[in-house]
Amino acid sequence: MSLVLHQLRYDQKAFWRNPAAVFFTVMFPVILLLIFATVFGDQTIDTGDGIDATAYYVPAIITLSVISATMQTLAMSLVIAREDGRLKRGRGTPMPAWVFIAGRIGNSVVVAVLMLALVAAIGKVIYGVPIPWGQIPELLAVLAVGAASFCCLGIALTAAIPSQDAAAAIINALLLPLYFLSGIFIPDSELPAGVIDFANHFPIRHFFEAFFDAYESGSAVAWGDLAVVAAWGLAGLAIAIRYFRWTPRADRR
Repeated sequence: MSLVLHQLRYDQKAFWRNPAAVFFTVMFPVILLLIFATVFGDQTIDTGDGIDATAYYVPAIITLSVISATMQTLAMSLVIAREDGRLKRGRGTPMPAWVFIAGRIGNSVVVAVLMLALVAAIGKVIYGVPIPWGQIPELLAVLAVGAASFCCLGIALTAAIPSQDAAAAIINALLLPLYFLSGIFIPDSELPAGVIDFANHFPIRHFFEAFFDAYESGSAVAWGDLAVVAAWGLAGLAIAIRYFRWTPRADRR
């Protein structure tokens, strides 16, 4: 555990000293919240009972933030480290491989929890969206399952990314359309039924549903949605175990 904590401290320092990583993982979701809440703040979104747009976009942007801090950040940082040769050099040290991975995952989870607190605080202070203190256990349960699953998917995704230059393009090509189709940017009431049916095949939609229910509806944990997210996470774990590589692509040609 001392090695894991040491690696986690190192990864935290490296993350916060990287302006690009901090902007896209921390500041970009905040900017999106400010944009959506400002543009659509005076509207009511039909979710059955009807809620203010600001109350809708706070859990939506938290969902995006968690996925960005886990799946997106892990996939990009690991591919960059792999192609730079840092993973290969790290493999030659006495540090166990699982400690390195645990440090990266721990860093992603810490940032995800921070983004949950930050976006919720901004929603409360600026837009008056209540923080569901009574639902904290449910929110943490959803966050734990989602963060673990998307970390596994992020590590698995590295197998499909051939180079540093392709990392951002491939990851954004996968995530951005799903954000739109899953109700993150566009409310369900504005999306055709066929779009929602398509999005239901992917974990982002189910994670958002589970998180939104816990945050805004005050209902119990949506275990059905979390089961789908966990199943995707287990599939990602199996792919990561089988196909994750420590050496650059050039060394394997």
